[in-house]
Amino acid sequence: MKNFSYILLFLPIWMYSQPNCNAYLYKGDTLQYKACIEAEKIEKLYQFQREFQETLDNAITICPDFAYAYREKATAYLKSGDFLTWKKLIDKAVDLDFSFNLGYRAWCRYQFFRDYIGAIKDIEKLDSLVNYNIGYCINGDYHLNITKAICYSAINQKQKAIKIFKDQLNTKNYSAGLYDYYQLGVTYYEVNDLKNALKCFNKQTEINEFADNEYYKCKIYKFQKNESEYTRYKEKALKLYAENKKMFDIYTRHSNSVYYQTIKDE
Repeated sequence: MKNFSYILLFLPIWMYSQPNCNAYLYKGDTLQYKACIEAEKIEKLYQFQREFQETLDNAITICPDFAYAYREKATAYLKSGDFLTWKKLIDKAVDLDFSFNLGYRAWCRYQFFRDYIGAIKDIEKLDSLVNYNIGYCINGDYHLNITKAICYSAINQKQKAIKIFKDQLNTKNYSAGLYDYYQLGVTYYEVNDLKNALKCFNKQTEINEFADNEYYKCKIYKFQKNESEYTRYKEKALKLYAENKKMFDIYTRHSNSVYYQTIKDE
């Protein structure tokens, strides 16, 4: 991936670390400070250890309003497949601190459950409550506005999705993410705007080249009866896939990701 490293520059620090406990002390919130100190102990624990949950329970006992502890407990339940408990805990975290947790809940609703409407509601609510950039999803693959556009596309509001994609891509000082132009290109393709779709796929190649993107190029050229370009991009897509240059997520499949067999059978 050509530009994987640059996107890390745009991610909020909290995506990679626990809260700064001293920040609570600075604000005079000694209960959250003490809870935070207790919660720091989970750094040495495995998420599925009993002690992990017990440590966070201790933090909540110290300060029942310590949102971070609820979020971390929720994450472990999400990874274990206990989605009902995850929902209860993440909702509590959101109630206590929406700025830290609402975007995270939105991303989880999209990524793990394909709850497109729920994700849209969370992202739009967050946007309405803050006066700053709402930021990226937890793994850094997409800005939350791009996630919102993907969700609108998935519920067949394609033109609205296209506008959201374009607005975000044209935002001052915004750098396109690893898959932004690809997702916009797929949406254009789905409304049969092949000219703009191809422009997006070509732009995507300049930023980050991967098999799924080249596959859609071959589909366009096939539709246009351009046999040489169709063959060229099909072979390129298969080669990139064999080199593991494809859309990837450690937990789930990306929206609009393509299987090797799908490319081969095209």
